[in-house]
Amino acid sequence: MSLGQNDLLQYLNQQMNPQLFEDYAPNGLQIEGAKSLNKLAFAVSATQESIKAAVDWGAQGLVVHHGVLWKYQGARAIGGAWGERLKLCIKNDLNLYAYHLPLDAHGEFGNAVALANKIGMKNLAPFALLKNQPMGTKGELLSGITVQQFKAKLELLLEHPVIVASHDETKIINTIGIITGGANNEWVKALDDGLDAYLTGEISEYNWHDAREAGVHYFAGGHHATEKFGIQSLMDKIKKEYLNIDVKFFDSHNPA
Repeated sequence: MSLGQNDLLQYLNQQMNPQLFEDYAPNGLQIEGAKSLNKLAFAVSATQESIKAAVDWGAQGLVVHHGVLWKYQGARAIGGAWGERLKLCIKNDLNLYAYHLPLDAHGEFGNAVALANKIGMKNLAPFALLKNQPMGTKGELLSGITVQQFKAKLELLLEHPVIVASHDETKIINTIGIITGGANNEWVKALDDGLDAYLTGEISEYNWHDAREAGVHYFAGGHHATEKFGIQSLMDKIKKEYLNIDVKFFDSHNPA
């Protein structure tokens, strides 16, 4: 039994409510392909690698966090390496679904919540509102842990080096705010909420100094690495609700 192209789009939109977000990209169906799907691939980003992997697997659809269309691009010719991504989808009749901020923020399977669950956090709540919508989640660790210990735990979980900006790595942390990906400057939201620590994907030179001096323990675990779990949580949810569709996650090596 297959799943209709528009049925999947309606389901995803109902789950993530993209209309509530002022985003940098169009959320939803970015490239239209086959009208029915029996294999649905998932990836963090729509790259040539992930698109080819989905096509080779025989998928009719690919669901990602980072799509191929962004507002900053403006009107442009479909060419070069970027254009090849679009052409690969079109040539192979592959539907491309992309959800950016809605997937970051979702309270059940979003990037931040999925990462918090992997870490083992409790009392989760929305974190860092942007135009009345949360960008992440905040909560408590099951038990206090030193900055050094938490860094080691994250590196095992993320399979990625973690940069730490801390005034004292022997300090115990109990509360954390999480926004995955490239939310460098949002560490101040953790400061505003009185949290011990902040976890995101990236860090800039000045963030390191600013967070340390303010007393917030800042952890940067990699943009890609911190955003692997939300898309997989969404995949698991779809598999449970649509038992007759095959799903598969395609990871990519990305140190950034």
